[in-house]
Amino acid sequence: MKKDHYILGIETSCDETAASIVKNGTEIISSIVSSQIQQQKKFGGVVPEIASRLHVEQITLVIQEALNEAKLVPSDLVAVTVTEGPGLVGALLIGINAAKAFAFANQLPLIGVHHIAGHVYANQLIHEMEFPLLALIVSGGHTELVVMKSHGSFELIGETRDDAAGEAYDKVARVLGLPYPGGPQVDQLALMSDEGIDFPRAWLEKDSYDFSFSGLKSAVINYKHNMEQKGGKINHAHVAAGFQQSVVEVLTVKTVKAAREYDVKQVIAAGGVAANQGLRKSLTAALEKEGIPFYVPPISLCTDNAAMIAAAGYEMWKSGVRNDSSMNGRPGMPLKSWN
Repeated sequence: MKKDHYILGIETSCDETAASIVKNGTEIISSIVSSQIQQQKKFGGVVPEIASRLHVEQITLVIQEALNEAKLVPSDLVAVTVTEGPGLVGALLIGINAAKAFAFANQLPLIGVHHIAGHVYANQLIHEMEFPLLALIVSGGHTELVVMKSHGSFELIGETRDDAAGEAYDKVARVLGLPYPGGPQVDQLALMSDEGIDFPRAWLEKDSYDFSFSGLKSAVINYKHNMEQKGGKINHAHVAAGFQQSVVEVLTVKTVKAAREYDVKQVIAAGGVAANQGLRKSLTAALEKEGIPFYVPPISLCTDNAAMIAAAGYEMWKSGVRNDSSMNGRPGMPLKSWN
């Protein structure tokens, strides 16, 4: 019989303190997430120092709860994986130091995982990844198109030149006076409207797979200011719908074009903005027309969690990737291949 391998994942890159046990890189045995949304909501966004303090309070509790829920003890594990970066450096260090201590105390290998690689591997928790594949990564800090030809192989073919999609969503939400977290609020408001303001699309150069959402964000702000100066009434649902239509159209068109050019077997979406209902609907319809399988994790696995870190960490563990006690938080960590 094949022996099962259990990996502990730890995630503290922003405002979720999370721990998870994953079996063989594909099956979630336990997943514990302690969210800071209620504490951070009063500030309208994440305050790094407060995030770090809350991670300190929760980290040992969520690790123990993950073990308890899985009905496992440390000796049942084969490795400890933790988000090494990118993220808030203070928040990253809480998880990293907890992982170091746990690995040292239990004589387990320590593996640092790139946060975005984790988001990509959230897909492996719901379906088999077939290569070559195209990953659309959309989150608060990232908007990227990545081609993967095998596990641990990442070829960046397009990225944002300014604001990431999630960042633009959050800024537009603040302009519209919507509560934190703003992205889901804009999505919900946009879905309430059958029409939207005609905002610009930034296509950039003809053959570019890069993205730009700064101009769109400015267009929304200028529209609101102009309407206020004229004394006009602003329909927030129309603004949200127009903004979302612009973002979704650019993301969809460039993703479909890249999927064709690189002749991929499947397209996957990853990151917090992959939970956006408008984007999921648009990509599903467009890729179905092309006959290209499209997968996106359930919403619980699009937002930050530790199961995705353990899933990616499992493939790194199989490939022989190891870190030592000198591992540090890397807020600007680039996404690089490990195979």
